[in-house]
Amino acid sequence: MLSLVKNCVLAKQGVNYAETLTRYSGIFTNKTYSTKGDGSKNIVFIDGVRTPFLQSGTQYKNLLAYELARHSLVSLQQKIGFPKEVVDYIVYGTVMQEVRTSNIGREAALTAGYSEHTPAHTVTMACISSNQAITTGMGLIACGVFDAVVAGGVEFMSDIPIRHSRRMRSLMLQANKAKTVGNKLALLASIRPTYFIPDLPAVAEFSTGETMGHSGDRLAAAFGVTRKEQDDYALRSHTLAARAQQQGFLSDVTPYKVPNVAEIVDKDNGIRVSTEEQLAKLKPAFVKPYGSVTAANASFLTDGASAALIMSEDRALQLGLKPKAYLRNFTYVSQDPVDQLLLGPTYAIPKVLDKAKLGIKDIGVWEVHEAFAGQICANLRALDSDLFAQKYLNRSSKVGIPDLNKWNAWGGSLSIGHPFAATGVRLATHTANRLIKEDQQFGLIAACAAGGQGVGMIMERYPGATI
Repeated sequence: MLSLVKNCVLAKQGVNYAETLTRYSGIFTNKTYSTKGDGSKNIVFIDGVRTPFLQSGTQYKNLLAYELARHSLVSLQQKIGFPKEVVDYIVYGTVMQEVRTSNIGREAALTAGYSEHTPAHTVTMACISSNQAITTGMGLIACGVFDAVVAGGVEFMSDIPIRHSRRMRSLMLQANKAKTVGNKLALLASIRPTYFIPDLPAVAEFSTGETMGHSGDRLAAAFGVTRKEQDDYALRSHTLAARAQQQGFLSDVTPYKVPNVAEIVDKDNGIRVSTEEQLAKLKPAFVKPYGSVTAANASFLTDGASAALIMSEDRALQLGLKPKAYLRNFTYVSQDPVDQLLLGPTYAIPKVLDKAKLGIKDIGVWEVHEAFAGQICANLRALDSDLFAQKYLNRSSKVGIPDLNKWNAWGGSLSIGHPFAATGVRLATHTANRLIKEDQQFGLIAACAAGGQGVGMIMERYPGATI
């Protein structure tokens, strides 16, 4: 495939990108989606919660990941008030796996007081892991296997697994099997200084060896996204998140009394409203000295967990629970992990809209994962490009730019934080709450993920739903 720099530079023509950040073009269309009458089950989103999302190395640093997951499970049950016995299955996402709790969904469930007879498993799909948890639960419900599923995700970047080098690991395994003192001494004598160099995990693509930050820089350059546009978008995210936090809109956050921490943790700690001048002073974080991705316009390493209860509508009503939204369509996409690593939303949005027989103007709430400000800006340009649509999406014309007054109105991953596997449920919960708060019918969730993958999901406000 030819470079995106060559193929997509025309995406800029006729588009004043700065103006698109304030363009209003939404038209609300009431569609009777809930009466589609195709015989399939209605699946509902009851509610979701999350721990406060904290920058790694702060108040959560002495915990283990399963403790955050446990808190999200306990908090979900307390908030909704359902008996644990009604939950048939639990699915959790995680990316940076703690080897001692490899099936973290099961360990969290047991410590949260769920029955030993409640099955649980763990999924991983990079930044869309808890989206996968939700849609796995939807599949189990749609197939009639279960009626009630808890879906969640957890990430703990304060204590990522660091291994001995492979040579040292091999030697240690051999030493464990050595029978005589002589054999053990021979193995000890074979150790070289290089064996002590640890095997550090990296936020990089295995297939390409490139970090996501480098990919973000190249994508921004390919679509001609300037440093100022990225900083402006980051400032927008933090400003909206700060406003939502102050106004009490981030009601999915459940306070956490962390052991040996004096103050109760009750809010996200990465939200910081800066100034254009302060942002402009930061140096490139990846491509030095000419890159445009900085610490301020990229999502930060975050600790956190989230959980949501999803059910068949019949079961929810039988139990007297009040759903917030219907879970409608979803799709997953994947593309070239080199040049299109972060373009998942551009591929997923039109695909899921087509499946739902909806258009961009039908969507009243947009919740799109913000890996990098440049990634968001590039996806918006791709959506507004006839050339990109024709060459890569097999469409005759562009998808179009969403109404950005309805886009991540409570901030996003750049400001709220991005615990990899917990973000998907956060997006879903914010979508459900915003549909109610903003009196909209349909919400769309989209996100990119490592490996060049992505997700698109449609939610619909439940009649009479309240926050």
